[in-house]
Amino acid sequence: MSTATPVREAAPDTAAASPGARGWTRWWPAVALVALIAVPYSAMPLPGLLDGPIGSAGSLQLLALCLVFGALATGYDLLLGRTGLLSFGHALYFAAGSYATNTFMIEAGLPFVPSVVLGLLSGTALAALLGSVSLRVSGIAFSMVTLAFAQAGSLLVERDPGGVTGGEEGRAIPADKLPSFLAGIDNTANLYWIALAYLVLTLVVVQWAVRSPTGRVWEGIKENERRVEVLGLRPYGFKLVAFVVAGALAAAGGVVHLLLTGGATPQTTTSDFTLSLLVMVVLGGSGSRWGPLIGGVAYTWADQRLGDLAGSGTVAGLPSVLRVPLSQPLFLLGTLFVVAVYVLPGGVARLPQRLRAARAGARRSKRGEAGTAGAQVDG
Repeated sequence: MSTATPVREAAPDTAAASPGARGWTRWWPAVALVALIAVPYSAMPLPGLLDGPIGSAGSLQLLALCLVFGALATGYDLLLGRTGLLSFGHALYFAAGSYATNTFMIEAGLPFVPSVVLGLLSGTALAALLGSVSLRVSGIAFSMVTLAFAQAGSLLVERDPGGVTGGEEGRAIPADKLPSFLAGIDNTANLYWIALAYLVLTLVVVQWAVRSPTGRVWEGIKENERRVEVLGLRPYGFKLVAFVVAGALAAAGGVVHLLLTGGATPQTTTSDFTLSLLVMVVLGGSGSRWGPLIGGVAYTWADQRLGDLAGSGTVAGLPSVLRVPLSQPLFLLGTLFVVAVYVLPGGVARLPQRLRAARAGARRSKRGEAGTAGAQVDG
């Protein structure tokens, strides 16, 4: 009776990364940052992605908006992905930073820098005030309270009390209120760099907060808030910190958006705006380091480019059964989002992890088949 040869223990699925691979993993964000800084100096065209060269004013405007909303989604994920708080009113603090800065410049006649500082403080203070009230409840009740505050803010902007908000038309910034290096189409590159600086600031603040002791408590609250209470910690205070930090980052984004668009717009006050942030985070990957950024950039680019596609002559020449749905940008965005959710569960940021897991599973399957064949031969 023959004895089966023992099967040698399989090697680990993931080999240790080489020093070169580890170095690239560590330094690629710095390389990407340098490339983004140099974007305004590039004349390279990207047909289909941008209308003109990368460094043209129109392309820089679109890229700056992508950076702003990528950063805004990253800040919003402090609530959704890191602390487990589903807020439907995050747009309110974005709009507060924009409208408050604009009002201080126009109505109070303050210079640009003091107006920006007061606008940031106003948005942060509003987040602290409304967060302290909203967080008295949890779950769906919390979401509904934040939605109610957002709706109240949207109605206030539309009613235009004292002619301060401009109502449905918004309120443009007079060119003479801005520093000369921020006014005019010739200075679009400066606005792009400001948007990039806002993105870097948001990423640094979010990563620092997540890795801090407070960030570890946020993770515990997301997983099991009752267990955090048992440990002797009060979740309310930690959740309020997350709410205020996210609100302050949103207010800063509102100021940058004010500069990019040349005014404060009522569209930024609606609950639909917050729903767009939710879509960005889910699309990119909630709770991941780069997912919300990727989702925000991709969603903003698609929103702008699909709007151009919907109004193009190509779509206008299609049969009505195709022309009607394809002429609606929201229909296209919704379709792409549904497809992405089904094809990429967990978001775009987790795609490399899923691919590595699939390759590891395939290798284990092949080794299992080889071991079974060897055992049969020995038998």
